[in-house]
Amino acid sequence: MDQPDRSKRPWRFSTFVYISSILCLLLAIFLLNFTTTDLYKIQTLRFTFTANRIYSYLQSLPKSKSETLNPESSSSSHCVLWMAPFLSSGGYSSEAWSYILSLHHHLKNPKFRITIEHHGDLESVEFWNGLAKETKELAIEMYKTQCRPNETIVVCHSEPGAWYPPLFETLPCPPTGYDDFLSVIGRTMFETDRVNQEHVERCNQMDHVWVPSEFHVSSFVQSGVDSSKVVKIVQPIDVDFFDPSKYKPLDLLEVGDLVLGSGVGKLGLGFVFLSVFKWEQRKGWDVLLKAYLREFSGNDNVALFLLTNAYHSDSDFGNKIVDFVEELNLDEPEDGYPLVYVIDKHIAQVDLPRLYKAADAFVLPTRGEGWGRPIVEAMAMSLPVIATNWSGPTEYLTEENSYPLVVDEMSEVQEGPFEGHQWAEPSVDKLRVLMRHVMSKPDEAKVKGNRGRDDMVKNFAPEVVAKVVADQIERIFDEKMKNMT
Repeated sequence: MDQPDRSKRPWRFSTFVYISSILCLLLAIFLLNFTTTDLYKIQTLRFTFTANRIYSYLQSLPKSKSETLNPESSSSSHCVLWMAPFLSSGGYSSEAWSYILSLHHHLKNPKFRITIEHHGDLESVEFWNGLAKETKELAIEMYKTQCRPNETIVVCHSEPGAWYPPLFETLPCPPTGYDDFLSVIGRTMFETDRVNQEHVERCNQMDHVWVPSEFHVSSFVQSGVDSSKVVKIVQPIDVDFFDPSKYKPLDLLEVGDLVLGSGVGKLGLGFVFLSVFKWEQRKGWDVLLKAYLREFSGNDNVALFLLTNAYHSDSDFGNKIVDFVEELNLDEPEDGYPLVYVIDKHIAQVDLPRLYKAADAFVLPTRGEGWGRPIVEAMAMSLPVIATNWSGPTEYLTEENSYPLVVDEMSEVQEGPFEGHQWAEPSVDKLRVLMRHVMSKPDEAKVKGNRGRDDMVKNFAPEVVAKVVADQIERIFDEKMKNMT
């Protein structure tokens, strides 16, 4: 496949744009006194992660196109600029943080330095405030690391629409175009059976494309991405942080709002199913509610907690669920519906392990996942897991460590940017059977939950994945150095 001409770039990084934005920000703060508003907090967060970067780029851009990496320079000059949605929630953000923290804590005698840059999504003060103090300090420290572009590998950790030139408002990745840097890596994934043509072309602009599973290696190559560029790099899970022995359960009744059922009885919540997802069709919340409401009733002493947040929708999840149940035309059991609670409050990252600790099982009948972060978090917390056996989760779900949910058939995506693609339709009937089985066989479920944690520790612990990532990066540096000698 012919390589794109990187010299024909429609947009160049402009320090003037950044300097102007900072001046406007300072003027707005001074004149309008946004000292107590969310706008002020967000702008302050942006300023913290922008001012130093302007200076860094001004000082380090090559003086000429012929300036290249000095092959005799120390490896300490080698640098990785990792660009991702570090200041916002979501899958790419959590995954990027998992890599950065893994490399920072477990890479001995590193041969390269790391600097980070927010990119690919809007900043969230709420998310930033929920990070651990040590993580915030590391973020600021890494952000201040200055690197020369021509001695830097850039990792664009986001969906390809954010890559240079971006299709929406965000700092481009790589910031000044492809040919100013030593090498450029795209880290991305898709939840459907293919990659659309626009994104295939963007992937082929990259020197390397990192994907999280064998499923993605296959779907990317079959879609037209150059097979020589595609590399499987699994996602780490912080098994030390997500360690069930370290936490007491979160009080679910304090954070959850009752949507269905008559409330907690004398026996308490009973068996608790937990699901964590964005409110979108892909996550299979409709499949989950169908299975749960058809299988259980108020007499079963069971509860379902849904931790969710809006995704291109409003946040009135309780009414959405009630309306959905009415559309199902279910006959309400004589003893009433089983309990359904919604948690739509922000749960800080530091409190997530306590949330999993409060559940007896995790369930997510998703139609497609890039990786499935909540699934591996639940497995690391030794929870028995029921999840759809398709897409990203096939990299780690087995009959021994979980309850893989059978796919009935493939269906066509009906709307959105991936309209016409295919994804899974998990079986409602098989989900009913699995949920009842997990509830009825707690000893077996516990064994599988413990095996799930063991597999997370063995295959996806930070120190394991950090070595894989570091080896890939060092190999690229070594190849570049050899080509110059």
